[in-house]
Amino acid sequence: MLTIYDLKPKFQNLLRPIVQWLADKHIRPNQVTWFALFLSGLLGAFIYFSNGAAWSLLLLPVGLFIRMGLNAIDGMLAREHDMQTKEGAMLNEMTDVIADSFIYLAFVSIPLVESSLIVLFVIISIFTEMAGIVGQAINNDRRYDGPMGKSDRAFAIGLAGVLIALELINEEWLLYYLLLAILLSIVTLYNRMKKGTQ
Repeated sequence: MLTIYDLKPKFQNLLRPIVQWLADKHIRPNQVTWFALFLSGLLGAFIYFSNGAAWSLLLLPVGLFIRMGLNAIDGMLAREHDMQTKEGAMLNEMTDVIADSFIYLAFVSIPLVESSLIVLFVIISIFTEMAGIVGQAINNDRRYDGPMGKSDRAFAIGLAGVLIALELINEEWLLYYLLLAILLSIVTLYNRMKKGTQ
């Protein structure tokens, strides 16, 4: 099933000059990973403490896009410039989940949002990434199956933020939107569990 993750090779090609520049400056992958986590924490704090002010939600897509780029860059630095470490692999997986949680859980402060649905969305997202990692432990094959992978979740939440900020969605339709995101996340979890054991 097609997901945003399938666009990764083209995205990486665009980032390769930046990766080379960082390597020339002796920037390590873990430094990029920590910066991505810091950026995510900052975005989450902006949204939470402003109660989802329009300016903070409009910053979200930009911040998520930058973070997606940073996530690609740290991996490319590690693989293409001989900087892979076990510590880096652990840090990458853990900070991805923590960073998502920082941003997505901040939505509980938005009056229009049903908090329990956001919490459920985050919990299922964590299980989904865990299933992908377990697939690697079982078959040496990290699963990235969709339809609601990491990049797709970022797109869905970023879009929700913009719709809320511009007052283009009401509480009822936002409820349906989040329910659909949760349903797709459950399908993704099932797909990763099934394909990870084949």
